Amino acid sequence: MQQVLADAELLFHRRDIDHAVDQLAVRISVEFYERNPLVVCVMNGGVSLTADLLHRLHFPLQFDYVHATRYRNSTEGAAVEWLREPSVDCRGRAVLIVDDILDEGVTLAAVVQRFREQGASSVKCAVLLRKQLARPPQVTADFVALECPDRYVFGRGMDYQGYWRNLSDIYALKAATP
Repeated sequence: MQQVLADAELLFHRRDIDHAVDQLAVRISVEFYERNPLVVCVMNGGVSLTADLLHRLHFPLQFDYVHATRYRNSTEGAAVEWLREPSVDCRGRAVLIVDDILDEGVTLAAVVQRFREQGASSVKCAVLLRKQLARPPQVTADFVALECPDRYVFGRGMDYQGYWRNLSDIYALKAATP
């Protein structure tokens, strides 16, 4: 695992991430300040951004988490698997879903759909990173901190084979050599 980090390319330094999260929190605050939102972390990747945001959001909110995944410590996605369903009643509530990254959007779309089915009055999404892909994702993020190239990234909540979520910076795997 140390070699993976040694070979990786630094994409975003922690100072730049912190600044982007500050700006993200301001935009979220404008939207949700008087709406009594339910803020929902998508585990495991969303935990870092959620923690960063909760300290920056200065209004009443409730917190919950869900665990829906496609990766299970792999670098390739599969079908969405629900490990934990929402537990707080969201009927008639504004919901903010917080996740680490928006790439294809399969997992995030499933989470959004679940809250709509449960009667949320509105469902918005905040992500730390949005990948710049040739085709559009299945869902859009309403609040995006940073854009990144279409590469496998890790750090700041995102993992490589279950490791490196704890890094304060964001890295990309070394590009494959032909």
